[in-house]
Amino acid sequence: MSAEASGPEAADAPSLEVPKPSGLEPGSAAYGLKPLTTNSKYVKLNVGGSLHYTTLRTLTGQDTMLKAMFSGRAEVLTDAGGWVLIDRSGRHFGTILNYLRDGSVPLPESTRELGELLGEARYYLVQGLIEDCQLALQQKRENLSPLCLIPTVTSPREEQQLLASTSKPVVKLLHNRSNNKYSYTSTSDDNLLKNIELFDKLALRFHGRLLFLKDVLGDEICCWSFYGQGRKIAEVCCTSIVYATEKKQTKVEFPEARIFEETLNILIYETPRGPDPALLEATGGAAGGGGAGRGEDEENREHRVRRIHVRRHITHDERPHGQQIVFKD
Repeated sequence: MSAEASGPEAADAPSLEVPKPSGLEPGSAAYGLKPLTTNSKYVKLNVGGSLHYTTLRTLTGQDTMLKAMFSGRAEVLTDAGGWVLIDRSGRHFGTILNYLRDGSVPLPESTRELGELLGEARYYLVQGLIEDCQLALQQKRENLSPLCLIPTVTSPREEQQLLASTSKPVVKLLHNRSNNKYSYTSTSDDNLLKNIELFDKLALRFHGRLLFLKDVLGDEICCWSFYGQGRKIAEVCCTSIVYATEKKQTKVEFPEARIFEETLNILIYETPRGPDPALLEATGGAAGGGGAGRGEDEENREHRVRRIHVRRHITHDERPHGQQIVFKD
């Protein structure tokens, strides 16, 4: 029996024969599919060994290097399998494609990966993603950068290098509580803590104008040093030995007003041109207080260090006879 239909109904019936696309066989994956339009045509990309499928619409939707490549303005290299070869790392190329598809992408949390993505965005000239990465990196720098840096001095050589490498005046606090062979007075611990707290407050207040250093290895228990133009200008020592009982004791003072005054004085050396003579005279000069030393040579005045030590009060004399006497120096 013939498979062809006969009779008048056969003339009106639609043909059941399906035309075969050129070059395709029944059973193949693409058999029976409609021809692809330009906007939906898929492109195979081999980016540094990482394989990607995407459409021409995605690649040419924004004015990027990829648009230039796939709109005929630039040469495109393909291999025998039809893969377009791009000589770049494929690690972040998926993110590039997603940005071209959606106009935004979640950015990496890691600063390193964010920098890598920025480099790829610059290569492919994806301007919007470049701006997003730059903004994210700037926010990370602002969030991670400390308000002020306070180096800790670990050796005299390191201290000299720090003083020589900065043009700012320097305030250094030396505090080494373990460097003491006597017991402390009842208020010494609190005063030592107050000195440290004042140092932190001054560092926050003048962080853009002064360099603050901490020294925890020096010979003194608590001592402030003030430097201008690489040399020591003043020093405030906050410790003394007290003979209040039969045993010696270490006393730590908190001369807050004097420390704050010396911090303000050191601001005179903030400008690189050197201290203003009028300001030096108004604040007591670089080497002494008030009008003392006006007749001295200026060079000698600038090389002297103003040292302020808290007074040592002796309330017990350890002479053989044990005579009670009070000395003040």
